[in-house]
Amino acid sequence: MPTRRLPPLRALEAFTRVVRLGSARAAADELSLSPSALSRRISNLEDFIGKKLFTRSRQTMQLTDEGRAFYDAVMPHLDALAEAIENQSENFSLLRLHLGVLPLFGSQRLFPRLRELRSLHPRLHIDIDTGPHIDQRVGDTLDCAIILTKQPDNSFHAVQLDHNTVHAICSRELAEELGPNPDSARLAEQTFLIHSELPESYPAWKKALGLEEFEPAAIDHYDSGQLILEAAAQGLGIAIMHDDHYRRAADSRLAHLYDVRVESPYSYWFICRPKALESRPVRLFHDWLVSANL
Repeated sequence: MPTRRLPPLRALEAFTRVVRLGSARAAADELSLSPSALSRRISNLEDFIGKKLFTRSRQTMQLTDEGRAFYDAVMPHLDALAEAIENQSENFSLLRLHLGVLPLFGSQRLFPRLRELRSLHPRLHIDIDTGPHIDQRVGDTLDCAIILTKQPDNSFHAVQLDHNTVHAICSRELAEELGPNPDSARLAEQTFLIHSELPESYPAWKKALGLEEFEPAAIDHYDSGQLILEAAAQGLGIAIMHDDHYRRAADSRLAHLYDVRVESPYSYWFICRPKALESRPVRLFHDWLVSANL
């Protein structure tokens, strides 16, 4: 069998680093190269395959359509090669990922699918952190995180995982008592339960119902989605939560008030530092999470 020629691995590394980081300068810094040295490596790869992978303009490099097609075709094989080498080497052991995640997302959406991830990547193990200020610890004690926010900081590589609607959720008994139509006088007698991660959901819900000036008897704040749903089920108040939280809870004690659609200001996002995508545990989890559609 004739020996196939392979492109220079350093050139492939430079190419994939630019695509993943989205910046030639960041890729050069990661590889400890000058911008001109990085450009030469990519030029060598372009000469080897006979295609223009990037357009160049001053200090910027933009991926061409042929460059994107080349990346999409080659990257799965490079990942498979890396995994095969790791599996055959005694120098590689477990792949460890430090993930920050909110408890409700973890219990409702992540954990029911983790066996699927384990079957795909048996050596990938995840340390779960549900502590406070998750986004502030990404890149320090956390490799990556799943957060609930309006828009992540621009310094992160971020992937939006969903779009949500806001609902008022309460016990079935209270829903029957309040009836199908909003009544500000009856609502004013109620306690509302607001999640500390979703402070703008309550004003959005009031505005959608034309109740901007409405004030309830009390507002109780919770930092746990699981506890706020339990409090609502126990008849302690009306929780302002995402429809997805209500649906995935599948709790027969709960009902949502009024047939009105309210767009949520918040979504779940995957975030990490751009350079973290070069870490195999982060990349494996990122790619699985995006494709799994949790």
